[in-house]
Amino acid sequence: MNLYALCEAIEATALSAAIRESLWLFPVIEAVHLVGLAILGGALFVVDLRLMGGGLTRQSIAEVEQGARAWFLGALALMLSTGALLGMSEAVKLYDRPAFFLKMITLTLGLLLVFTVRRSLIARNPRGGPFAFAVGALSVCLWLTTAVAGRWIGFS
Repeated sequence: MNLYALCEAIEATALSAAIRESLWLFPVIEAVHLVGLAILGGALFVVDLRLMGGGLTRQSIAEVEQGARAWFLGALALMLSTGALLGMSEAVKLYDRPAFFLKMITLTLGLLLVFTVRRSLIARNPRGGPFAFAVGALSVCLWLTTAVAGRWIGFS
């Protein structure tokens, strides 16, 4: 089975049809997805800004990250679940959207950065420095690209 056929099969499920055909279900799921984006963005950017030497400088980077972690993980779970529901309802449409593939690539890279490089950096170097600044800046770029590409899906 190729990727397009898989998208057709996903879109043909009862759950996908229910979301797509409902007057209110898609917009409600999308609204919850956007709330998750706001929470995720806040949790990410507070840590990234601290990595770059801005904001909450009286706290160590590790303290800022620890305070934001639960918000990040909760928002990530919310966004992945609602994103999967939204994607299921229009899988064939997404197959033809370069913005969707850009979003998935930058989302994957952003998650890898958060769970590997950034986590390791914070554990080893709680004070920051040039490498911490670069990691924070890269994270901001990846996550902003993810958000913009996600928004662009609707316009492409």
